[in-house]
This record gives sequence, structure tokens and C-alpha cells, in this order.
Amino acid sequence: MSVPWNLIAVTAFGLESVVARELHALGYDDAKAYATGRVGFCGSPEAVCRTNLWLRSAERVLVRVGSVPAHDFDALFEGVRALEWERWIGPKDSFPVSGRSVQSTLSSVPAVQRATKKAIVERLMSSHCASELPESGPEYRVEVSILNDEATLTLDTTGVGLHKRGYRTSVGQAQLRETLAAGLVLLSYWTPQRAFMDPFCGTGTIPIEAALIGRNIAPGLRRGFASEQWRQIPSELWQQLRDEAARAVRPKLETRLIATDIDERALAQARMHAHHAGVGEDIHFQRRAFADVRAKAEFGCLVTNPPYGKRLGDQEDLHALYESMPLVLRRLKNWSYFILTSYPHFEDLIGQPADRRRKLFNAGIECTYYQFHGPRPDQDAAAADIKPVFGGLDARAGRQAEMFATVLAKHARHLRRWPKRGVSCYRVYDRDIPEVPLVVDVYENHLHIAEHERPHDRTRAQHADWQDLMISTACKTLGIERSRAFLKVRSRQRGSRQYERVADRGVRLVVGEQGLRFEVNLSDYIDTGLFLDHRLTRAMVRDRAEGRRFLNLFGYTGAFTVYAAAGGARSTTTVDLSSTYLDWAERNLVLNGFTDDRHELVQADAMEFLVSIKSGEQFDLAVVDPPTYSNSKRTTQDWDVQSRHTELLALLQTRMARGSLIYFSTNLRSFRPHFPETLQAREITNQTVPEDFRNKRIHRCWVLRC
Repeated sequence: MSVPWNLIAVTAFGLESVVARELHALGYDDAKAYATGRVGFCGSPEAVCRTNLWLRSAERVLVRVGSVPAHDFDALFEGVRALEWERWIGPKDSFPVSGRSVQSTLSSVPAVQRATKKAIVERLMSSHCASELPESGPEYRVEVSILNDEATLTLDTTGVGLHKRGYRTSVGQAQLRETLAAGLVLLSYWTPQRAFMDPFCGTGTIPIEAALIGRNIAPGLRRGFASEQWRQIPSELWQQLRDEAARAVRPKLETRLIATDIDERALAQARMHAHHAGVGEDIHFQRRAFADVRAKAEFGCLVTNPPYGKRLGDQEDLHALYESMPLVLRRLKNWSYFILTSYPHFEDLIGQPADRRRKLFNAGIECTYYQFHGPRPDQDAAAADIKPVFGGLDARAGRQAEMFATVLAKHARHLRRWPKRGVSCYRVYDRDIPEVPLVVDVYENHLHIAEHERPHDRTRAQHADWQDLMISTACKTLGIERSRAFLKVRSRQRGSRQYERVADRGVRLVVGEQGLRFEVNLSDYIDTGLFLDHRLTRAMVRDRAEGRRFLNLFGYTGAFTVYAAAGGARSTTTVDLSSTYLDWAERNLVLNGFTDDRHELVQADAMEFLVSIKSGEQFDLAVVDPPTYSNSKRTTQDWDVQSRHTELLALLQTRMARGSLIYFSTNLRSFRPHFPETLQAREITNQTVPEDFRNKRIHRCWVLRC
């Protein structure tokens, strides 16, 4: 056994270079990947002990006995029998045979195993002059691996795979294999001197493997190996190397690793596993949602394996999770990020490409290891050329903020007396600067900011930082607390956006307008419940409502109804398809003291409502302020203001008294009116757009006389 052994470190696809680097670090300079999942090197019996104890990302260590042709069974049999099996296997030793065949003539693995076993038996019986082989001694597991009609014969020195470290005593859902987890850490930029985080830690495999690396704890220190029973390797050598590995363990880490997850049961398993691995004090496990990720360290590495929908999670929720990643991770300004996932279109979802990608397999699932490289700790984080992976602002953003502040301050000075005139909700900025496409509305001591999407060259995270800068600028300029500012994004799409829920925070307040009170919701909908551009139109309705029977079609939150009631309307009827908005309208009526049964709220489609009531003089005053487009499962036909307004108004006229008025409004800029000829129409848009709206095309409005 004085001749060096030809050894093979078996690893998962994609980790060959990692295993080769590990072998180099252990002193085996000839280590080189020669096939998928296989790294060859030479060594003595000591190499078998050392690599089994120390390799973190390899699956097992094999001794290469030889290679033989395998184009047919005769060639395989004769080749196997010619190898020096007696050098390894004694007359009483056990030698089970396993096999595999890829792209080869001999495709029947059981037949290959039988032929190999028979050839080894004949060789051993002849070499040991034995009449039988009881196989009652130590186990020398043989593997015959055929690729392209060439068979490689090996002996397994490891036994149970190297991923079985011995610390994981319970099974969790969708656990990552320990060897793969270690490979992810070794492929990252993490060192024990840097902060570490895994925000999807599950049962803790990645942070535990990182802690083992940081503490220099040999992964095989707490387990046994098949070759410990081999006579070729003295037991004293195993003990010597185990003692050496035990002395090499470093003290506990100065900075604890951060491992978070939302599943408390998984965290309980993770804590137990970390304790068994001897690194329980090196990891801080905490229940925390990914959206709440924070870290105090300026530099660090985030290594994680988030859910990707093969076995866990709802697809819609996962899509939202991945979209949120750059917005959450931008908080860790100077960190590097290493994310293993098979989720489709990952880079498109986060809005930027990775610096490096590596194909890996997790439990047979093809994944990609995305690597985003942040600045090094030895770099000056304040230097102009150092940029975070996610987010960051440039000088252009600073200039935009300065211009934004100047315009805001100018408009605020002009409107500062409006609250004393009974108008405490008004528009203070309306996309005045093309580079800052925001609409800023003041709701007493709150801000509602709407961003109108326009093309820009910022990533999603950079744009989120830009949004934060603009919100902070608006709050500082207008003297409003940051917690009282709310941002919404208006996308360009067809539909009735005011009815779309975007959050569920329930930030409501009551505001005043021209002596009346209204509930607004600043957090949960694209619009707040009070259209400020109709302030003057509502006043017109109040002035004409006395003694009239008022109808509010597409009533939304009932603001026009409140004004009509305040103007002395004989009765009001508010029609909307949404029970949510009718409840809101009722609260607005109650806020202003209108609680009697003269004020009717009807949940119905506007057209179907008009069809359902009798024709004749039902109403004297009506407001029709429909969405541009809407659809609902409750209606048989979608609503489109351009194609259906003529039909609606013609039907409405048959329910109106002679000489009555209809206020019709739309925010469709391309709207072409086709009013029934029996209605006298007069456009009053210029009289209805308030002074604070510099966009005079915010809506169009007509008064129609029956």
C-alpha cells in the first residue's frame, strides 16, 4: 500500500470547482475535476481520513481501483477480473456491488452488477485460494460506473453520504442538503469577520454550515465512516486526525449569524440542529417576515434559499415575494447577496441582472445560484464610485429633489390661506417637473402622493430609493411628518383604478371641505374616496339641490350625495355596484347628520337600476360621474363610457322631470360626446376645474337639461 491511492471526491453537479478548492486547501494540489460531479486526486490512507473528515461540499470519497472496457459483458467481466481486488478485499470481507450506466451499450444495471460481482468473486477466490467468501468482515462497497462503454470501478470509503453530518435529527419540509448548503456559503464572499444573514433559514442548514465553517469545525467530526474498519487504514491514524480536527476548532464567533423565518416550527428544529452541531451560540434564530429584514452591520453577506414553488407556497404570493426582494434588500446598502432559486424569470422580477450565475441542483430541481457582489469592507463606502447592489441615488436625483422642493414651496405659499376659506384638502403639485411625475395632495396634516409611471433608467430598488427621497422632500418642505405621507403608483392601464385596493392598512381620517365632513382612506386605494377635482362641481350641485329629488349614479363614496343633502334636497338616491363604497357613503351621510330615510342607498348596476324603476318623473337633479371602464361578475355587460354613455343618458332622461338637470363628467381624455339630441348640453369644464389643478384636463364636465 506504499503506492499513492487514486482517489475521487464525488460532488453534486456545479460544485466541482468548490470541492477542488477544498482539496487544494487540504494540501492536495493535484486535485482536478475530470468529469461531471467527480474530482480526482492522489493520496495516502491519511488522505482518505482527512478528506472524509474535512470536505464540506463533497458527497463521498472513493478509491479508484481501475477502468476497463465495457462494450459487451465479456469485456466487462474479463476487465474486472484482471484488477487487483485482493489488494483491497480480504477473504472474509463484504463487498456489495452497486452500479449505473449512462449512454452505454450495457444498459441493464442489474446485469452489470451481477457480472461485476461474479468477476470479483472469481478473482478473490483464486487470489486467496479460498473455496468460499463468507462476506462477514468489514464492508468494501464496490461501484461500477459505465459511461460511453467504459467502466470505472471504485470502492466507497465514506459509507453514509457526507451530507449526513449527524446534527440533523429531525426532518423538515423541503430541507436543503448540508453539502449543497456548505457549497453555497463557500461560493459566497462571506468570512467570519463579516455579518451573515439567511432570511429564509427554514430548519437552519445554511447558517449552521456557515457557523461550522466560521468555527473551523470539521463536518465529519461527529460521525463514522465505512473505511474506519478497513485494515489498510490504521485506527490510530483516524484517532490522530480526529484529535487534530478537535484542536483546530476556533472559539465562538464574535458576530452571531442572523437566521430568520416565518415558520416557528422550522425555527425550533433549526435551534435544535444548531445545538447538536455545537454552534447554537453562534446563530441568532428569530421569527421574522422577509418584509421586515433589517441589519445593523454596514457590510455583510446574505446567503439564502427562498421558496420557489415546486413543493411550497402559493404562486401568486411567491411572485409578490420575489418582486419585493430588491425593495427589501436595498436596506442592506453595502451587502452582497447569494440566492439559490429555480423560480422563473428571477432577474426580470427583481429588475436587474446578477453579477454571476451558477447552475446547481437541489433535490433534483434545476436551480440557479444568483450572485450579487456588493462593495468590499476595505472600500470606502462613501466613495462616489461605490454603489450598493440594490438601490442607491445619483447626483441627478439630488437635483430633482431640489427642483421639486422649490416648486412645492412656491405652490404652498400661494395656497396657504385656503384652509381658512374652508378648503383643507387641495392639490399642491401636479407633475410640474417632467422628471418628477408626481401628484401631491394635501389632506389637512397628511399627504397623498400619486406617481404616474413614466420611463426611466433606474432599477426597481433605485426607483424605490428615489421615491423615498421625493416623499421625504415633500414632507420636509410642507412641514408634515413622514409617517403621514402615503404614496401610490398609477399605472397606465385600462380600467377603473379608483376602485382598486392596493393595501389593507386602514389609515382613515375625517377631513373638512366647504363646511362638510368626509372620511378618506389614504392607504388602501388608488384614490382616497374624495375626488378633489370635483370640489366646484359638488358646490354647484349643492346650490341647485334645494327641494329636488337627487340621483347619484356611480355614486362611489357619496360625496355628491352629501352636498345635495346639505343643499336641501327633498330626497337622495345613491347607486353603486360596490357594497364597500355604499357603506362608505352611508358613513359620510352620518358624519354630516343626514340619517333619515330620505337618503336611499342602492347596490346595483347603474343601467340595470334605471331599467328596474318606472319611467316618468322620478328625479329632478342627477350626477353621472362614471368610470372610464369597469367589469364585474355581477353584470352581464362591461361598462365603457365612450360606447355606452348615450344609451345610459337616454334611459336616464326618461326618469327625469322636464326641465331637470344632469351633471355628466368623465376623465377620459379622448372622450367624444354623443349625447341624445333631446338633451340640451353645455360644457362647463372650465368652471368646474379648481384653481389648484394646473392640469385643466383632469376631467370634462357638461350640464344637460331635460
